[in-house]
Amino acid sequence: MAMRLDDTGFGGLRLYQETEAFCYGIDAVLLAAFAAETAAKKKQECRIMDLGTGNGVVPLILSHKTQAGYIGGIELQAEAAALAEKSAAYNKLSDRLHFFCSNVRGFDAEKMAETFDVVTSNPPYTAGQCGIESKNRAKALARHELEGSLEDFISLAAWLLRDKGSFFLVHRPARMADIFALCRQYHLEPKELRMVSGKPAEPPNILLLHCVKNGRPEMKTAPQMHVHEENGSYNDEIIKIYEKN
Repeated sequence: MAMRLDDTGFGGLRLYQETEAFCYGIDAVLLAAFAAETAAKKKQECRIMDLGTGNGVVPLILSHKTQAGYIGGIELQAEAAALAEKSAAYNKLSDRLHFFCSNVRGFDAEKMAETFDVVTSNPPYTAGQCGIESKNRAKALARHELEGSLEDFISLAAWLLRDKGSFFLVHRPARMADIFALCRQYHLEPKELRMVSGKPAEPPNILLLHCVKNGRPEMKTAPQMHVHEENGSYNDEIIKIYEKN
């Protein structure tokens, strides 16, 4: 596989990626932007953990959008975790970004329990053995719940978060019922839901969810976002998220 060094567009930060592995997309950028406002309020004291971090793009973007002093990432695939560490070193962020090569299922770091203010996750979207699995193992693990279920991600988020800490998730609308049921099971109360579509008239294909550990029951639904206008240009909000204006 060939490695490349990409400009993220966020403060000059660059990211190492393998061309044949799973490369990040807009889902990760939306997740980071969604979590950044809450994380930024806590400034340097904020501790963030990203579950299923891949090559570390969400922690990298959050290092630009927030002042959080500790931003971690847990990643199953050793090659991706190594790239995340390499990117942190290249950007001189190794003092803030910390990566762990581990399965979220059974992640063992007792001293980390209930120590995080914010947990983010862009987990595999496809349940179990459903869907057509890619022959590329790295892509299959990123897209399918082969080594970690939705419940594994949500239960670990609850274990890591302090009381009243925030969990931010990006997923697919088709899994909404499963997501809500599991979040409530693990005392992560859904507080804000935002749906995202490709264009204004299209049905949403991404959901962004903010939950609060041991939060009070009440959820607001934010206006739906769309990525592109009908003419194919990026929506103004997307341009703002990518800091292009």
